[in-house]
Amino acid sequence: MKKLLLTGLAIATFLLGFAQENNSEDVIDLTKNALKSWQHNNPDKDRYSGVSTNSAISKINNPNNFKDIVVAVMDGGTDIEHDDLKNNLWINPNEIAGNGIDDDKNGYIDDVNGWNFIGGKSGDVGPDNTELTRLYKIGKENLPKQYSWKKIKKAYNKEVEENKKMKDFVDGINNMFEGAEKQAGKKILKSEDLQNYEVSGTKMKLIKKAIAGALAQGMDYTEIKNSLLDGKKQIDNAVNYHMNPEFDSRSIVGDNYSDINDKNYGNNSVAGPDALHGTHVAGIIGAVRNNNIGMDGVADHVKLMVVRVVPDGDERDKDIANGIRYAVDNGAKIINMSFGKSYSPNKEAVDAAVKYAESKGVLIIHAAGNDNSNNDKAPNYPNAKMNDGSIASNWIEVGATNPSGTAAAFSNYGKATVDLFAPGVEIYSCLPGSKYGNESGTSMACPVVAGVTALVWSYFPNLTDTQIREAIINSVEVDNSTTPMPGSSKKIVPFNTLSKTGGRINAAKAVENAAKMSVN
Repeated sequence: MKKLLLTGLAIATFLLGFAQENNSEDVIDLTKNALKSWQHNNPDKDRYSGVSTNSAISKINNPNNFKDIVVAVMDGGTDIEHDDLKNNLWINPNEIAGNGIDDDKNGYIDDVNGWNFIGGKSGDVGPDNTELTRLYKIGKENLPKQYSWKKIKKAYNKEVEENKKMKDFVDGINNMFEGAEKQAGKKILKSEDLQNYEVSGTKMKLIKKAIAGALAQGMDYTEIKNSLLDGKKQIDNAVNYHMNPEFDSRSIVGDNYSDINDKNYGNNSVAGPDALHGTHVAGIIGAVRNNNIGMDGVADHVKLMVVRVVPDGDERDKDIANGIRYAVDNGAKIINMSFGKSYSPNKEAVDAAVKYAESKGVLIIHAAGNDNSNNDKAPNYPNAKMNDGSIASNWIEVGATNPSGTAAAFSNYGKATVDLFAPGVEIYSCLPGSKYGNESGTSMACPVVAGVTALVWSYFPNLTDTQIREAIINSVEVDNSTTPMPGSSKKIVPFNTLSKTGGRINAAKAVENAAKMSVN
């Protein structure tokens, strides 16, 4: 998975940009936690450009007439014991928990809350290769015909080199923390402690200046350090596992991997070894509303089905296809997919599963990606464009916005391939162990849209998937203002050029649209 949750490495990049551009307003907001749950804000009345969640709910004429909507969270694992999620979990009505029997005869034993397609009898897959590494690993002779060995080899070597440079960079930040703490004789540094520590190199001096400035404005030292050191874990995993062709995790699963049609494998351990990403995504969609703990999800009548297909690395096409089919066959009406990659060697299997979902009236919400790149030119997989040239009618592709309503610096975009934008920066949601925290990424924007979709559908269950999608798409108001181009603070472009609709989703208007359709 191209990390659709931005943590340490992104924070390092942000701090570098902060030092270069002195964008202090964002840092002040973060320290005061003014952004908490800003995704629910009404852009017409509140400070931040949210999706008007509460306004949407207030517009429901008959709030007691609803139907729970099942949303499949296809991700890296979800904490089903979380206090803010456990009451909104999907429960398989035909399965008896813990008896070791496939009671409903769907091919999956004890799939009470969902299924894990990247686990087996001996455990669960944690780290895995990227798809690029897998293509490089199989070599020139066995490479799928759609790929050029020369390009694969060049891309692989380039990424290996970039990871090595990033590892040196993050190790340098870690060494700065350790050195400054040793010099100051304490573990919690103040701004002046860091300012008094000497570092070499332009980038490190800028990073030091940025962190010292953030500390001076009230940011917590431990939080900054832990976030950046999480970046160290990410880059270490990239070097040791993602880009390492000698590493193979698939033996854990025990399936016939070469058989793309093989589907009865995995286990029911839906949390997996690291449930942070999926738990955060699930909370955005459907954390219990108005229970006076933590935060509120967007949808208030939702059941969350957990489908684990994403390792720490790139998800495999076979698992994606089987995950989609599992979700559809077990009653999901919406599938949230906050993941993506640059290569899809078995795209035909995923396409077939998407078409299957389409035939069953199931909507798929997918994150556009965090490479600040144009998906029109460099595809992010999976996507709505089928190998046969057709476009899936049940697909919504989502980019991410800042609280100000501008495009997030990391977000992918595409006038032909990204449908709309939604809040995706510093989104407060659930974390494993009944905890909470902020994360950023199109991974966060995607479940905001899935949540709005579930919210609308739950109150207008008589509408078809096509009508619900239309209500969502038509909720977007075209934004004719300008935004910094993702990936460039200096290039300013019209916001409406970054997606098909040219704007941001609005839950209140989606409800209004659905109400009109429901009457007609």
